[in-house]
Amino acid sequence: MAVIIEVAVDPIGTGSTSVGDLVKQAVSVIARRGYKYQVCAMGTVIEVPSLREIGELIDEIHNELVKLGVKRIVTVIRIDDRRDKSETIEYKVSRVTQH
Repeated sequence: MAVIIEVAVDPIGTGSTSVGDLVKQAVSVIARRGYKYQVCAMGTVIEVPSLREIGELIDEIHNELVKLGVKRIVTVIRIDDRRDKSETIEYKVSRVTQH
């Protein structure tokens, strides 16, 4: 069963109020790992196979941003670890958007 997480990565102290290019780099890490994901206005929703992979993913995202010169990163993570049935991002969205 996939774990669905929402991640918001905020690079701080970059000298600019715009962080879109840095967020693109974070999203590229998610894509390279082959996870299903959906970018939203304030974060990214991702399906990961296990709780263990969340830490590895965040570590890789932070390392990528540090390579680009970011000195401080604040990351907020929400985890939906549902064990009674398998759900996907699409299913969760469709449950609240279908009329």
